[in-house]
Amino acid sequence: MTLQLTLIGIGTGNPEHLTLQAIRAMNAQDLILIPHKGTGKNDLAQLRHEICAEVLTNPATRIIEFELPVRNEATQNYRKRVDDWHDEIAAIWQSAIISNGAPQNVALLVWGDPSLYDSTLRIASRLMPTPEITVIPGITSLQTLTAAHATVLNEIGAPFIVTTGRRLRDEGWPPGVDTVAVMLDAGAAFEAIAPEGIYIWWGAYVGMKEQIVIEGPLIDVAGEITKVRARARNAHGWIMDIYLLKKL
Repeated sequence: MTLQLTLIGIGTGNPEHLTLQAIRAMNAQDLILIPHKGTGKNDLAQLRHEICAEVLTNPATRIIEFELPVRNEATQNYRKRVDDWHDEIAAIWQSAIISNGAPQNVALLVWGDPSLYDSTLRIASRLMPTPEITVIPGITSLQTLTAAHATVLNEIGAPFIVTTGRRLRDEGWPPGVDTVAVMLDAGAAFEAIAPEGIYIWWGAYVGMKEQIVIEGPLIDVAGEITKVRARARNAHGWIMDIYLLKKL
């Protein structure tokens, strides 16, 4: 029988972010796979377990953890590093599914939404035989950030760009837009751009009980954000942050 693989967007760790569709999908599964990212990131697996405990009512649904492999950073080509890592993760999924009796309905709980800066769909396409994939949309950290600051993402009729910290640092401000949303920033890439005339809405752990938000002219708050970010990372062993930049 063809594997039915459901990728469920779960928001940013708050059970109240789950849609009714997500809750129904979770309860329709034979098996839910939860990644364990190693020492210092136990909170991420625990949050998924807490979400399951909050909404699962089907006693037949099993929950299995798997160890997420560490990406090999020694390879020079970034794309090859990511591709090799995705191949390795897909093999682990395959093994976990087979070793648990090859159930027909399997789900993964995806942080935010499976369509935005997430590789779960790309990894799923590597499974053999190819499963039938269903995607349940979720609230993204970008939505949660703008809600936390009670602000809007775009100006009237104006475009915006969603990019990564790596690209902002390496390439500077994207041309043709006045609004930039930055995700997957390994380390305060906003420090690499000229701060004059830029306003920032920054948040870490948005939507979670640990949420921290700071906003203001970049020239005034950049240093504060960097210090707060470092303290939070040291306290938790990991950090998820996101920010919105606008030219005034």
